[in-house]
Amino acid sequence: MSPAVRSALSAVLIVLACLLAPLGALSAWAMYGIGDSGRYEATMAPLATDADVRAAIAAGVSDGILREVHVRPRLQGPVNLFVRDAARSFTETEAYRTAWEAASMAAHDAVMGALRDDHARAVTVDLAPVTERLKDQLVDDHVPLANRIPVEHTEITVLEAEDLAQLRKGFHVLEVAGFWLPVAAVVFAVAGILLAVCRRRAVLATGLGTALGAALLGIAIAVGRRLTLADLPPDVSRTAAGAVYDALTETLRLVSWLLLALGLTVALTALLTGAYRRSRRAPGAPERDPAEQSTRVRA
Repeated sequence: MSPAVRSALSAVLIVLACLLAPLGALSAWAMYGIGDSGRYEATMAPLATDADVRAAIAAGVSDGILREVHVRPRLQGPVNLFVRDAARSFTETEAYRTAWEAASMAAHDAVMGALRDDHARAVTVDLAPVTERLKDQLVDDHVPLANRIPVEHTEITVLEAEDLAQLRKGFHVLEVAGFWLPVAAVVFAVAGILLAVCRRRAVLATGLGTALGAALLGIAIAVGRRLTLADLPPDVSRTAAGAVYDALTETLRLVSWLLLALGLTVALTALLTGAYRRSRRAPGAPERDPAEQSTRVRA
């Protein structure tokens, strides 16, 4: 095989590897980070103590209760204040954390079911279990008329119906490719380096390409966060939604930083190795790559 053909094939393989590396990270995250219920539960559990999430849940629960509680106008202010204070206090209890875990897993099951099925209904989460637990706590505290608080089904839309079709297609692709894309990226990178005429330059190109792909993945995560928050309904807390988005993408952001560091380290190593070899070579001697020398010996 001629050096020109080897260089061309090596370049194609390295480009494919650099493109597949961030896509492989994304697919593995979708399959093992989001699709796996155990990892999802471990990710979402700490959010129960997040201040923004607690405030959003307390506001949603208290608004649902106040819509159903009718009192005289002169009592409306004190009752509203009492219910909101009770809801905020409830978010500091163990019962709330249990309800949060149940609601978040219900949301996960609903979203995963919607992504894997073909129905076009919006994905919603019912706050009734949280309201029920708050009512039980108020009754246990002997709050007057607490047993008359109606437990209504207050649904929060997690995923709009019109967004499901595109998300379903993308999720199917990522889920199927979750294992094979990272493997293919490694195989293409190794093959491209071994096939290259100048392997040191091929390693340098692979490192820089991997770092560039990782940087683009990090930018995509940041842009996705902004677009997600911009599309939220006006009654949804953006700070709470941002906290949830950050928790869900924390592993993906970590992987993008690791890929960036790995790519830059590989590229820097290739540069330093080349500089070291040039410093030890006799003045005036032409630079030769070990792969070039072996090619000439075989010829």
